[in-house]
Formats: sequence, C-alpha cells, structure tokens
Amino acid sequence: MDEVQVYINEITPFSAESWKNFRFVFRPQKLNKGDYLATEGGIEKKIFILSKGIIRAFYRNREGQEYNKTFFTGLSFVAAYSSLLTGRENKINLQCLSDCQLLEASYSSLTALYDGNREIERLARKLAEQFFVLKEKREIELVTLNAGDRYDIFKAEHPHLEQLIPQYHVASYLGITPTQLSRIRAR
Repeated sequence: MDEVQVYINEITPFSAESWKNFRFVFRPQKLNKGDYLATEGGIEKKIFILSKGIIRAFYRNREGQEYNKTFFTGLSFVAAYSSLLTGRENKINLQCLSDCQLLEASYSSLTALYDGNREIERLARKLAEQFFVLKEKREIELVTLNAGDRYDIFKAEHPHLEQLIPQYHVASYLGITPTQLSRIRAR
C-alpha cells in the first residue's frame, strides 16, 4: 500500500486524513491470468488500482473479433469508466494477461468521499484529465501515423511488454494483423 500512496501523491498530494479515508474504501484483491475485472453487458460498480500485473481493455465486434484498446501495467487506476459514470451497460472487457494484484473499491464508496474531501475529488479530476489526454493522443496516432510509427511508440511507452504478452495482442492494439506486425518487426 506504500507504493500506492507514493503513486497517489505524485498525482496530487494527500494529507494523512485524506489517505486514511481513501485507503479505507479499498480492499486487496488477487486475480489470475485470464480472469476478468469487467465484461461487456454488465453494469459496472467497481474501480481498481493495479499494483502488479498486466490488464488489457478490449472490445469485441458482432463476429467476435477482439480489438485491444489499451494495456494497464504497473500502478494504474483501472475500471470500465463509461459504465461506472453512466450506469449503463458496459461495452468494454477488462482481462488479466498475467496474475494481478489489485486494490478494489466500490465506485459509490469512493465518490461518496468527494463531497467531504477536496483532495480526493481533485485526484479524480486529475485522473480524468490524464485519461482524456491519453485517449486523444491515441486517437490522433491511429489516424495520422502509419503502423510502423505506432509500433515504435508502443515500444517506447510499453518497454518489455511485447515479451510478456502474445503478439496478436500487440497487433490488435496497433490496428493491424499479426502478419503485418511480423513484417514491421523484421525491418
């Protein structure tokens, strides 16, 4: 939990009281490789902090083909945010690609802290801003860069991840086929 406190304080400083309140709503959770944190079709109610492991967020089309949206590694907040925020049916899947150690909280328990604690509310705002910036960056890359350039960015942003997950996951994230990825890697 100490490393999580350092991570939070890097985003926005917390007082001892804020940390105590924040920590109180989270419980340790261990999931195995292949387990899901969220699946399409449900109404999501939980938020997680990943402390160890790899999680992918992905969509499935009507034919069952999967499209990786993002990977979570190391310390990061993970949730099916659209479903949490709207209370509507979830469209995204969150799956462990390795054994994972997490902290789990009820989203309603966390948001109940906002009114009485500006530091925790500020954390939520800063996280939302970070997610927006990352989402916009990713969308721009997908439409303006070729697959080779996207692959180079992937390697820079996720060093060593390529050695830990199947290549078809990397290809899906880049929006290309595994065969195209092999060609790019061979260059």
